[in-house]
Amino acid sequence: MALPLAYNVRNLKARWQVNLLAIVGIALVVSVFVSLSAMSAGFRSVLRSTGRDDNVIVVQKGATSELTSSFPRSAAERVLVDERVARSAGGAPLASPEIVVVANLRRASDGALTNATLRGVSQAAFDVRGGISVTSGRRFNPGLCEIMVGQRAASLFGLTLGSTVRIQKRDWEVVGTFVSAGSGFESELFGDLDTMAQEFHREGIYQSLVLRLSNPAGLDDFAKQVADTAGVQLEAKQERRFYEDESGPTAKAILGLAVFVSAIMGIGAVFGAMNTMYAVVSTRTREIGTLRALGFSRRSILAAFVIESAVLALVGGALGCLLAVPVDGLTTATGGPNFSELSFAFRITLQAVSAGLVFAVVMGIGGGLLPAFRAARLTIVNALRAV
Repeated sequence: MALPLAYNVRNLKARWQVNLLAIVGIALVVSVFVSLSAMSAGFRSVLRSTGRDDNVIVVQKGATSELTSSFPRSAAERVLVDERVARSAGGAPLASPEIVVVANLRRASDGALTNATLRGVSQAAFDVRGGISVTSGRRFNPGLCEIMVGQRAASLFGLTLGSTVRIQKRDWEVVGTFVSAGSGFESELFGDLDTMAQEFHREGIYQSLVLRLSNPAGLDDFAKQVADTAGVQLEAKQERRFYEDESGPTAKAILGLAVFVSAIMGIGAVFGAMNTMYAVVSTRTREIGTLRALGFSRRSILAAFVIESAVLALVGGALGCLLAVPVDGLTTATGGPNFSELSFAFRITLQAVSAGLVFAVVMGIGGGLLPAFRAARLTIVNALRAV
């Protein structure tokens, strides 16, 4: 005979108080899993949106971030004479030589010292990087101790237009704030390249060189030419890919935390679902015997109880996803690639929701399997005799 699913549906309604406990337990687990997955997705998204697909970044070979890269300015000049580098209307290379340093600033939320990324750039950076828009104030003037602050950094460190920041025993005035399409640059502070190089004793070196090629399809050949630059080991990568690769270790660590915490909580939820289903089986012993007497096979009984448990878990999973919705867009900060604070927003993705629902169903099946076996193994006589 077919599965007694109509019977299971009626029992879900009749014993909703007991079923609600299992649903809530699974919902809490799924909520935590989706929230932590949203944190990982948000962190990765910020760095994925940093940079342009048609830009190339040149760094020291083997450097895992700009902070760990360093090469002479003369090497950058040899790279920029390549005819494949795009030129402005005035004939200057479309390139932005930069340095990256870390300074200790106090968080506005608790006053604790934390690392902030300072990026020394030339005026050409605003044309080469693209997508950087001044929201208040103006750009910094070359030769002066002036900085522009990304909107996330401004919020994180409590910086406003006209305020000053004490760095390297010098006061740096905030003359502007900017946005950058939600990229990682919004967590940074921009200042004049030569002024910062002098203050941080980085004269004569760059840490990265961002440039645009006339034909982005020629990146592979250009990268080979850069690798052959005499006197220094350099490598050229697509800019957006470079920043996306930087997100890998941290994003994986956050996702690993999500899996670990959810697995521990999931074990408890499985036992909770199992207890619920055992209670359901014990209170429905006579009903199970009646179903067997009516001709339903052991396999039908087994499948029906497993499906009932899975449906409970799916409802719990959907509830857990709804409970996680408020964290979408929530802003937080964590350690970024340059050992500094990177601010980002949680992002609940379809992938995270789908994984949460699958996880819930797996918990439901795991919690309902043993009780279902018990129900299927009951003999008709013993089941009908049960009080």
